[in-house]
Amino acid sequence: MARHSIDDLLTIMRRLRDPKDGCPWDKAQDFATIAPYTIEESYEVAEAIADNDMTSLKDELGDLLFQVVFHAQMATEAGEFDFGDVIDAICGKMLRRHPHVFGNATVEDADAQTIAWEEHKKRERDEKARAEGRVPSVLDGVAYGYPALMRSVKLAKRAATVGFDWPDASQVLDKIQEETIELAVEMADAKAGAQNHDKVESELGDILFAYTNLARFLKVDPERALRGTNRRFEQRFRRIESILAARGERPQDKSLEELEDLWQQAKKELRNESQAADHQ
Repeated sequence: MARHSIDDLLTIMRRLRDPKDGCPWDKAQDFATIAPYTIEESYEVAEAIADNDMTSLKDELGDLLFQVVFHAQMATEAGEFDFGDVIDAICGKMLRRHPHVFGNATVEDADAQTIAWEEHKKRERDEKARAEGRVPSVLDGVAYGYPALMRSVKLAKRAATVGFDWPDASQVLDKIQEETIELAVEMADAKAGAQNHDKVESELGDILFAYTNLARFLKVDPERALRGTNRRFEQRFRRIESILAARGERPQDKSLEELEDLWQQAKKELRNESQAADHQ
């Protein structure tokens, strides 16, 4: 059986968007309505990788590719660019940014290549800013569409390149304590009747920003760390539900103390199961 090609996918996309015979849902979409799906598919790719599920990764990469094709088709209809232009742009970018592979430049190792890559991107961002009549900023290119935790890390990392940074992780911990005290003050004021929700939100944001900087110093990806915590929480809570269901009981009928005991039981059971699986 013949395999489908990228041309088949482009044809399918054109048919879905055909003004007369296309799919009503696909025809009704625009860049803004499709963007959330593009982000969602990216996360599903990351989840498949985290699960080491190659079958799902294949499918999710296809879904992500379809998002690229969808955006390119809408751009074609608007007379802006087409899928070929997308391919041409990324090929040109890779050729420019890898002179050690496609040119005469040399790099010693992966770390040196990372530095060269960032320098090349910075030159491109600076050139773009000047062309637009703006003063170049080290923060240029940190997209607003990034998840907040990721964007926090990128902003702080960029600022650190010009010396705006803490000397070490211990001072980041001091900053977290300082911000926590400020949040506690606002929480106390709110409890006393102050209408200061915006201040509470701001102080909490400051704490989260400080924690992302701690993650940066510790060379930990905060998105990945939080995904792992979310996964563990889900596993443990589902185990609690299963334990109670086996007894004909429900979580909402138990006290907080009883649920905490079950939480500890779930943690122990899951840890033992994980250790047993590692030794198989």
